[in-house]
Amino acid sequence: MGTGDIALPSFVALLENDSDYEVVGLFTQPDKPVGRKQVLTPPAIKVLAEEKGIPVWQPDRLRGSDELEVIDELAVDIIVVMAYGQILPKRVIQAPRIACINLHASLLPKYRGASCIQGAIDAGDVETGISVMHVAPALDEGDVILQHRLAIQPDHTGGVVHNLLAESAPVALLEGLERLVDGTAERHVQDSEKSNYAPKLMRDDGELDWSMSAEEIERRVRAYDPWPGTSTTFVEAKGKAQGKRKRLKIFPQIRIEQEMHGNPGEVLELSKNGLVIACAEGAVRCTSIQPEGNARLTAEQFATGGRIVVGDLLS
Repeated sequence: MGTGDIALPSFVALLENDSDYEVVGLFTQPDKPVGRKQVLTPPAIKVLAEEKGIPVWQPDRLRGSDELEVIDELAVDIIVVMAYGQILPKRVIQAPRIACINLHASLLPKYRGASCIQGAIDAGDVETGISVMHVAPALDEGDVILQHRLAIQPDHTGGVVHNLLAESAPVALLEGLERLVDGTAERHVQDSEKSNYAPKLMRDDGELDWSMSAEEIERRVRAYDPWPGTSTTFVEAKGKAQGKRKRLKIFPQIRIEQEMHGNPGEVLELSKNGLVIACAEGAVRCTSIQPEGNARLTAEQFATGGRIVVGDLLS
């Protein structure tokens, strides 16, 4: 049961280990409109399943759906869940003979919820990982079977960590399955007092707050790349749109300038070396930006346009 791209390598690993495991079906989310033309597009994991002749089910909502009968009829030994996108009803959790397990992209109980990868980078954690856990009715609260750790490097973005965890998840999954099958899998109860909830992020969550420190801004920009991205707003200084407030996207990598100071959001420098913006503590130097209505630009390209000037306040 999976939808997000992070689940694809683990699905491939199961298909490639067909001498040990028989994949009898895939549950994934319905096809969704994508892009400006809103073309109805299937999840990549569905495309692969159909290529391999694996039956696919895509219920809008599991609870109360006819597909629950399908799960009973399949009489599976194990259900593997990763980035499926729905809370499983108790009937599904209890359906398999051995276990219903989830691959969760954090070192539980540290982060529960949808944005655990962003949460770890945003908080300045030095590591994250994959937790193989039993699915429980409450969100990400099941007993942990095992964990594989991953170091978070100072330049890692949310996208980079996502891909690294996707690559490491199959190893954790196959190890967990082996233990479940041979009866050696341990159950480690989570300490809920040590957990943090990482909710699903929306686009507006990427609006930068310059009252944060330079270190916090730098981590936020990396954590939220590529989704939901980070941005601020500026007032056009020239042209037909003069006086209008526009959005300005900011991309990694940015550099912390501890010795530069100003009012939060104040433009301290705009040159070929970068757009420097003051934070509550220190400042950040941005070298890759995208003004609303434009392509992505280097700071030097943006500086020549004269659309903002030193002393302007971004918000």
